[in-house]
Amino acid sequence: MLKIWVTGIVTASFAMASFGAVAASGGAGEEKVIAAAEQKGMAVTIYNDDLALVKDTRRVKLDLDFNKLAWRDISGQIHPETAQLRNLTHSAGFRLLEQNFNSELLTPEKLLEKYVGKEVIAIRTNPATGTETRETAIVLAANNGAVLEFGDRIETGNPGRLAFPGVPEGLRDKPTLVILLINSAQGEQNLELSYLTSGLSWRADYVAELNDREDHLDFNGWVTLINQSGIAYPNARLQLVAGDLNRGRQRLPMQRKAMSMTAEMADFTQMKQESLLDYHLYTLPRSTTLAEAQTKQVALMSANHISVTKQFLLSGADYYYFSQSVDLDQISKVGVIFEFQNSGKGLGLPLPKGVVRVYKKDSQGNAQFVGEDQIDHTAENGSVRVKLGDAFDLTADKKQTDFKRSGGEGRHNGIVEAAFQIVLKNVKKESVTVVVREPVPGDWTMVSESQPHVKRTSGIAEWKISIPANGKATLTYRVRINHLPSS
Repeated sequence: MLKIWVTGIVTASFAMASFGAVAASGGAGEEKVIAAAEQKGMAVTIYNDDLALVKDTRRVKLDLDFNKLAWRDISGQIHPETAQLRNLTHSAGFRLLEQNFNSELLTPEKLLEKYVGKEVIAIRTNPATGTETRETAIVLAANNGAVLEFGDRIETGNPGRLAFPGVPEGLRDKPTLVILLINSAQGEQNLELSYLTSGLSWRADYVAELNDREDHLDFNGWVTLINQSGIAYPNARLQLVAGDLNRGRQRLPMQRKAMSMTAEMADFTQMKQESLLDYHLYTLPRSTTLAEAQTKQVALMSANHISVTKQFLLSGADYYYFSQSVDLDQISKVGVIFEFQNSGKGLGLPLPKGVVRVYKKDSQGNAQFVGEDQIDHTAENGSVRVKLGDAFDLTADKKQTDFKRSGGEGRHNGIVEAAFQIVLKNVKKESVTVVVREPVPGDWTMVSESQPHVKRTSGIAEWKISIPANGKATLTYRVRINHLPSS
């Protein structure tokens, strides 16, 4: 008879060695344990939204006709309804009957809960003599500790060690998928279990370093992989999918163990990219191991001496064209923008969305962090724009100088004329050019302006204003708007 010992009820360790041995004892129709030692191949495809596809190939000795497999060492965050087992050696006559996944793992607490209403053996040791005494007890409750009924009394607290006659059905020491199947060919065969799981995720991180003149930069992309699924994926063929997949049903978040934030930096090998439906698939050209609770970085791409343009940008808002704005007088910051094209040597592959962190060397040659920004998925030959922050030495004083409404009532009726003044100040030792970008709503016409604008899009008016060193420049304009939009 199998016995499991628990010291101190729910807090001490207990022996597990015989658990797997009983399950793997063999015999026709008995459960066969399929552990990670039988793995022959592992492939992992990770998506953006905390989702991954795992393909786990193992060499399994099957009986003729009925087989019961306990497929161990799978993700504890598996989506069981997506599990699919295939026979890669003999697909004919291979038929699945049933799959069972129980998320309850064997712990002292769970073991005690399963024995409520059942007999256990309480073992006490006399501290003076070392003599052991044993009594049979019934577990009455297992809430925040054990309540035990002996023949003449009820006890709580710590009666010593508890011995259990066996492991209740449904409790396992590791996440396990139990599969019942019919097989037409006896002997060793390659089986592939594929399933979707949470707990695996990836993101793109980019590092850029500007040169002294701020007209070129070096740009490196990294994929940061995070494994919180509860198991390791050794020597896996790794692929990543960039794009926003539609998910028919969102799963509730599961409790995750604390993750070690030690990062492993892989050797540089640029990933291969291809289209997959309307997404992009990135393949690491060599296998890699995703250890349990690990953060790992893998090189995505690298490009040097990329031509970049620097822009000072003052962006407006459309709300102050709808009414008289008495509170518009304000000092606004001017953003610092760097822009380059996703083309040329080292670039040209679609860039997954991620964070770009920018550095520049100071006068002593030390690289200093100067800002970061989030970029969206960027196609080949697309434009990469990174806002690093606001310029310290550039400010803008903006105010509404006139507002008139005629020909109708209500916020969105009639014709509106609005006039504005923007005073730009520069305390730098050199002259600069600031782009003023105003989103003008509705059907609009520029009535007057101190400098000519460019209609960048149907709803954007843009000016390029030159400001002398330690000086200022003033932009004034009046715009007439017909048919203001309702939202």
